[in-house]
Amino acid sequence: MKMTRREFLRRSGCGIGTAAALAAGIERFTLVNAMAQGAGYKALVCVFLGGGNDGNNMVIPADTTGYGAYAAVRGSAQLAIAQGSLLPITPRSLGMPFGFHPSLLALHPLFDSGNLAVVCNVGPLVEPLTKETYMSGGPRPYQLFSHSDQIAQWQTSVSTGPSPTGWGGRIADTYGVPPGLPVVTALAGGAFTRGQITSPLSVAATGALNTLLALNGFATGSAEAVRRQTMDFLRTVDRESALVRATQDITSNAVSLGQSLNVDPVIATTFPNTTLGNQLRQIAKLIRFNSMSAAPLSRQIFFCSLGGFDNHQGQVGAQSGLLTQVAQAMKAFYDSTVEMNLAPNVTTFTLSDFGRTFQPAGSGMANVGSDHAWGNHHLVMGGSVFGGDFYGVPGKNGTVFPTLELRGPDDTDTRGRWIPTSSVDQYAATFARWFDVDPGQINTIFPQLRNFSPSHLGFLP
Repeated sequence: MKMTRREFLRRSGCGIGTAAALAAGIERFTLVNAMAQGAGYKALVCVFLGGGNDGNNMVIPADTTGYGAYAAVRGSAQLAIAQGSLLPITPRSLGMPFGFHPSLLALHPLFDSGNLAVVCNVGPLVEPLTKETYMSGGPRPYQLFSHSDQIAQWQTSVSTGPSPTGWGGRIADTYGVPPGLPVVTALAGGAFTRGQITSPLSVAATGALNTLLALNGFATGSAEAVRRQTMDFLRTVDRESALVRATQDITSNAVSLGQSLNVDPVIATTFPNTTLGNQLRQIAKLIRFNSMSAAPLSRQIFFCSLGGFDNHQGQVGAQSGLLTQVAQAMKAFYDSTVEMNLAPNVTTFTLSDFGRTFQPAGSGMANVGSDHAWGNHHLVMGGSVFGGDFYGVPGKNGTVFPTLELRGPDDTDTRGRWIPTSSVDQYAATFARWFDVDPGQINTIFPQLRNFSPSHLGFLP
């Protein structure tokens, strides 16, 4: 099949904001091997839950008073999860019973084994806010409660307006542009992977690695050989133009990378054949491939996504199915890191647009859902995670878990939109420190971090 240069670049997925940005970045920075920073191997895996996962039904108080407050608001509308079906957990630092949504059954044992943690009431912030400062007009994130803007702020950690780069990409920038496999790989689109000089590899969620970047039309026949020689020659002319040079270099990198992806690693762990299961299986294979390489990267960052969480109606059934998929896929991925003897080296975490209102929207199983809110709870999984506990910044009630009360001390108004006590910056910077990012670079990567204390939430070393 004939392929134009434009089509080749599109399929290669070695994307960046603009080719000129890549060219300028490469000229400003030396090409370095990612092995130069940090000892050993580490990977970050971001699982984005698109649409706004309802954390209020993911982690629920199970003591008599706490569950009573929860059921009083959500029970009559049939949005409450039955107390008897909750998966029991007791975070060490709180010493009180909570419950996971029953669909998190596959992940439940990891909390008890200390490999899964919950970070509570996190969200985009410009600076710390209380209800009083919020009501008096304190600075709040740009376009609060908007899907697109809050997605961007979770992925960029910049809450004052649009940002051209994501915090995953900016972390990768500190490791330069290594030859061969890029530091960042995306299995879904998003701002998270964009850096100033980082060019993420985009791969499909299914398919053998050795076919992902295969060139069609360049076989061993004489016509194919001439076509390949011509393509190679075209990448050597007009290099005085930065834009043309960048395009040529992206093409060359893609061709080289396609040639290097010459095997499809075997992962013995069984993954569910689901949207997220397939993405995480591909990530496991890329981690295995890197470990088999002659010059393996010491750092890798991955981004994948599962949508469908924007449940203004029909939430009970929809979220149940989605959380089952999340739990089964994440547990299989954790098992694959154990299989590869890399569990302590890989940390997986969730992001989402925002939390959802504590007050239901509608009533009855088919019609009940919840609306856009703010602070939310997130899962962090891995062999280095200090699991079995809740993390964050304590609120007025003295704990990291918000007060489940409409019009209460953590509510922005009357519907249960929790004002975050921990910022995206604090959450993300904790991963960056574990990733061995140069401490002097942390405030550059997270320009708002200096507004918050502590800068490290403690769920990782």
